[in-house]
Amino acid sequence: MSTAVAAEPQTLGLNTAPAGPPPVVVTEKAALEVKRHIADMTQRGEIEAGGTLYLRVRVQGGGCSGFQNKLDLDAKYDEKSDHKFEFFGIEVVVDKRSLLYLNGATVDFHDDLNKRGFTISNPQAKSTCGCGSSYSM
Repeated sequence: MSTAVAAEPQTLGLNTAPAGPPPVVVTEKAALEVKRHIADMTQRGEIEAGGTLYLRVRVQGGGCSGFQNKLDLDAKYDEKSDHKFEFFGIEVVVDKRSLLYLNGATVDFHDDLNKRGFTISNPQAKSTCGCGSSYSM
């Protein structure tokens, strides 16, 4: 008599996003601003029309408190070291190391009288420096 055992799903080495809710969230306002910025770059001829640009969210060492968030538009996506997510029509990539520090973070865009630009709210941050550009964990 033989017993059937369910095999682990094969991903063929592809780096899929972790199961469950995404560890990083991009708001609709932030996604719209990224799309606007990409469209402006395309119109100025800085990037080729039809090319793919990813919003790269990462954490790097530095600043007064130890860690800084960084947002970039990046044409590169590495299946081995990056996780890819999609929010409101933009593709977002986060490297594995940064993902450890960004779990639960929200990327937003503000266009108010007192504040203009992207922000990353990270619930894992224990404290921030006086200027607010870096944080400790």
